[in-house]
Amino acid sequence: MKTALLPLSLTLSALALTACGNNQTANQATTSNASGQVELLNVSYDVARDFYKDYNPIFIKHYQGVNPDIKVNIKQSHGGSSKQALSVKNGLEADVVTMNQGSDVELLAESQLVDGKWRQNLPNNAIPFTSTIVFIVRDGNPKGVKDWADLATDDKEIIIANPKTSGNGRYAFLGAYGYGLHAFNKDEAKTHEFVKGLLGNVKVFENGGRAATTTFAQRQIGDVLITFENEANVIKEKFGNIQIIYPSYTINAENPVAVVDAVSAKKGTTDVAKAYLEHLYSDEGQELAVKYFLRPSNPDILAKHADKFPQMQTFFPNDVFGDWQSIMTTYFKEGGVYDTLAVGATGQLSQ
Repeated sequence: MKTALLPLSLTLSALALTACGNNQTANQATTSNASGQVELLNVSYDVARDFYKDYNPIFIKHYQGVNPDIKVNIKQSHGGSSKQALSVKNGLEADVVTMNQGSDVELLAESQLVDGKWRQNLPNNAIPFTSTIVFIVRDGNPKGVKDWADLATDDKEIIIANPKTSGNGRYAFLGAYGYGLHAFNKDEAKTHEFVKGLLGNVKVFENGGRAATTTFAQRQIGDVLITFENEANVIKEKFGNIQIIYPSYTINAENPVAVVDAVSAKKGTTDVAKAYLEHLYSDEGQELAVKYFLRPSNPDILAKHADKFPQMQTFFPNDVFGDWQSIMTTYFKEGGVYDTLAVGATGQLSQ
């Protein structure tokens, strides 16, 4: 299936964690709301920080234009998507989560923090925009990287986020695996050998996508960074001395969002939290997604900016690997496919 995907752009301006948890009690939250003060905590994945940094004032202006008596303040917390989900499960009081992998929201639904029907609560299965996996190489492409197959040869040093801790890393691994199945006509043995060769060339497994960016772009380690296309454009815009390589067959990445109902109900912020996520689908929110080279879910806005989006052959993980529960169990549990191939490639697991 041919799918038009966008170059995705964020900025590297803020590398530090921008917010910590909201520790208000239910009574404090009720009093705060009664006085016209509402504070939301958006717990999100690491490379989304700059999109939401720009989105928050857009939403606040919109919401307070409709509700002038309510003053909204929004805090952000960013890190590896799965680590962030675990933090929420373990008590970080997020009003909303904006992740890059459906399993991270499902984890919270299984813990009864998020409505089990969360995908039906917002348009497009609660996915306001999508991403994809591409490669970044040094200026001039000195190692001649053109496609996934080139990453398994002996003369490459690769940087990726750790698939055990990061959605970015999981998409990179699944992108490579999906390419192998596609290239080798679903031959699992040949796919395993290809993926082992690629993992054997990984110089650094970073904790998250933004840390991988820092290692490649600022520390100048590695020949190739595998990451989201938006993060690729961050480096290109900031440093200008890299090239983005679009592989022949690659993976689409969801960006699911949900209200953390158990927390927002206690704090009295549910209405504002829902409005916060709904506004991502507004023309303002979708145009901001385009600015950051995220693929908008609104087909009219996507068509309006079609000149920005290269044509690529892509697949969604659920179409190739099954639902996220199956993906996590088969590929990323202890002793799963990823662990087996990583040990086979390097003699040790990424930590």
